[in-house]
Amino acid sequence: MPGAAAAGAIVTPAAIPAGATASQLAALAWRRLNPERWPLPPQAFPTGAALVGGAVRDALLDRLPPQPDLDLVVPEDAIALCRQLGRRHGGSVVVLDAERSIARLVIQGWSIDLARREGDCLEQDLGRRDYRLNAMALPLGAEPQLLDPLQGLTDLRQGQLMAVAEANLLDDPLRLLRGVRLACELGFALEPQTQRWLQVHHARLADVAGERVLAELEKLAASPTGSVGLAQGLAWGLLQPWQAAPAAPEAAALLEQLGPEQPQRLGLNGTEAQQALPLARLAAVLDGAGLQRLRSSRRLQQRVEQLRRWRQRLGAESPDARAERLSEAERLRLQRDLEEDLPALLLTWPTEAAQAWLRRWRDPNDPLFHPRAAIDGLTLQRELGLKASPRLGSLLQHLMLQRAFGRVQGRLEALEAAQRWLERHPADVQPAPRRD
Repeated sequence: MPGAAAAGAIVTPAAIPAGATASQLAALAWRRLNPERWPLPPQAFPTGAALVGGAVRDALLDRLPPQPDLDLVVPEDAIALCRQLGRRHGGSVVVLDAERSIARLVIQGWSIDLARREGDCLEQDLGRRDYRLNAMALPLGAEPQLLDPLQGLTDLRQGQLMAVAEANLLDDPLRLLRGVRLACELGFALEPQTQRWLQVHHARLADVAGERVLAELEKLAASPTGSVGLAQGLAWGLLQPWQAAPAAPEAAALLEQLGPEQPQRLGLNGTEAQQALPLARLAAVLDGAGLQRLRSSRRLQQRVEQLRRWRQRLGAESPDARAERLSEAERLRLQRDLEEDLPALLLTWPTEAAQAWLRRWRDPNDPLFHPRAAIDGLTLQRELGLKASPRLGSLLQHLMLQRAFGRVQGRLEALEAAQRWLERHPADVQPAPRRD
């Protein structure tokens, strides 16, 4: 966690063998990277190219995903090279930064970012990076070599995150938030001076495009100790331009309940946890207005607003009991609002109640937890001679409620229930036209 090494930190003697030389570590990293699996062989890149950043770090930590994002520095025009590689090997090219000559090649499910080297040599380029553990490189030469001019390997061994320099953080203020996220992802401690820089310069994060901030926040919310990182972001003012009001202590208290153990406590599977936990954490610190300022999708704004609304409606104390006391119409509204996101609400519920609701939610045929129309509007219009109108909408809502609570099953029962409802709710009599 930021400020202290988190439980289950990645750093282990087995990951980075003690006493290994730089060349031995380079050979180990290359074995883990397994370039034979890459969509492009290392020989496809020009002399002087080097793998840098997260892939090098994660190879040394032995935490590479099956298809890691590859970041390479090249001594020439990276955009032209990327296009050349795309023509030769296939894939699509995306220009990320025309001024700094950065482009991405997406090929066979892999993402390969190419950037023109900054400075006269690779060491100068590494000196402009954000954190020391990201300032290591593996040149694509014949002999395995690990370049580590800023002691990033020391930080990996010690489980700490240290900035290269204060000015480097301010060159791209998103690096302030990225520091919190990396500490959470890796289970590393923020070096004290680095932590002070994050706190002192928190207001600079507002200078960053909202889309970039949101992408970093989503990664943070999805990391194992992301609840701790979001709480730190609140406490240090990093989220101030976008956070929901009121923020702490309510948000901090909620985040404390959204640790990595919560999904396991309720018995959520991996897919369910990956969808529920990040959303629950984001909704603890952001509302729809904040997400709009971050230029999120309208759908994410709606999901967060609905989750926040029902959290507030049911309260923090005994939410399950309050939910059981809802009227039928309110209960149906809850299920319609949160259907796919219901586990995000249940994460902070008492275990027994949450598991009971989850059992029903997992049944795709449960009429309340997965509400569906008992019959469609066109059928009602055809069979009962109705016209499209607010009255028809009210009838459809009534039939959905009847189906949700087991009083209507099938088309025939729905038509019979519709007839009874129409008898109780006759169409409004239209006033006679005026003759004056």
